[in-house]
Amino acid sequence: MNILITGAAGFIGSALSLRLLNDGHRVWGIDNLNDYYDVNLKKDRLALLSVYPDFKFIFLDLADRPNMAKLFEENTFDCVVNLAAQAGVRYSLENPASYVDSNLVGFGNILEGCRHGGVRHLVFASSSSVYGLNTHMPFSVRHNVDHPVSLYAASKKANELMAHSYSYLYNLPVTGLRFFTVYGPWGRPDMALFLFTKAILDDEPIKVFNNGKMQRDFTYIDDIVEGVVRVMNNVPEPDPEWSGKNPVPSSSCVPYRIYNIGNNEPVPLMDFVHAIEDALGKKAKIDYLPMQAGDVPATWADVDDLIAATGFKPETSVKQGIQNFVDWYKEYYA
Repeated sequence: MNILITGAAGFIGSALSLRLLNDGHRVWGIDNLNDYYDVNLKKDRLALLSVYPDFKFIFLDLADRPNMAKLFEENTFDCVVNLAAQAGVRYSLENPASYVDSNLVGFGNILEGCRHGGVRHLVFASSSSVYGLNTHMPFSVRHNVDHPVSLYAASKKANELMAHSYSYLYNLPVTGLRFFTVYGPWGRPDMALFLFTKAILDDEPIKVFNNGKMQRDFTYIDDIVEGVVRVMNNVPEPDPEWSGKNPVPSSSCVPYRIYNIGNNEPVPLMDFVHAIEDALGKKAKIDYLPMQAGDVPATWADVDDLIAATGFKPETSVKQGIQNFVDWYKEYYA
């Protein structure tokens, strides 16, 4: 297939691109290489992809409407996977405008491109953050998600609504994926695993919010990629059982689906820290801090719908995933 991956220099985007290239597909990767975190890390991810003759990189910002339209006019894509976004809950407190530009304006340009370009399936990244104030565990795609606690979460919920409207108006098959705390080699430097590993090795204290009383459904990068690939090949159709009288949020009378991709196993934050300590063979110095605005105390993914649709359930253990990351980190920063 001809596949467009947005955010191809990012953590998930580069891993997915690598998998698709190894599977024999042609991949166009776009990225604006912004400096939200170390640009050299992004360039090194791209270097892994550039050796493949079927990979083409295009330096482009999703919010650039004329050039986004030109991209879809000049190329034909069977599938588009939108992973480009301004990420991070905490950063959205400091720089909300970047979330509007990338996550709303940029996603609108993607939808327009898919609509006019005859794309057969748009898969896009949502987030576990959309569950917001919901405390019913595990989080199900059948739950209401109308109470986000950060602009980042609100922008991802907006993406789901925008995608549904395009599916309804233009019969565009769309699938949204709510990722749960993705980690692993080549991960983002602003995420806990990266921050904790660096701090422990540098003999600096790690910041543990809510005094350590946190749980996260940590999901290993290879499991995320496998889930995305299976969903890409599972083009949604209208749900014949869907009813406007009792509407299920995760499907519709049009070709629209939402899935969680998580490990279905919430891990206490301090257990996560201890696993990092074990992998490094070194104890952490810890600064216990109160809950930060925009954060939630726990996440836990119900993946029943994903399993039913694709036959796949993430299963990589946190212990193994952290060890793989630490091995990569030591080699990369050697």
